[in-house]
Amino acid sequence: MGISVWQLVIILVIVLVLFGTKRIRNLGSDLGSAIKGFRSAVREGEEDKDKDKDKESGAAQPSGRLEGSNEEEGVIEGEVTSEQRERKDQA
Repeated sequence: MGISVWQLVIILVIVLVLFGTKRIRNLGSDLGSAIKGFRSAVREGEEDKDKDKDKESGAAQPSGRLEGSNEEEGVIEGEVTSEQRERKDQA
């Protein structure tokens, strides 16, 4: 009682005749880009939600310094200071 394969083929031929292949191709590409944009927006929304959860939970942000080190305040781990350059030049 459903639609047979031949009926679908006839419908597709009528649609091709009415709209033309160029118009159907443009419609398909527009639909594809709309789906791609929707997926990327959903993905960005999920990432933003995850970031907000991290901020709310009070996740510790890395300070860039080693605990217990005698580094100067504000010096980032791996950063070469002028004192380190002088030591290196003397060696």
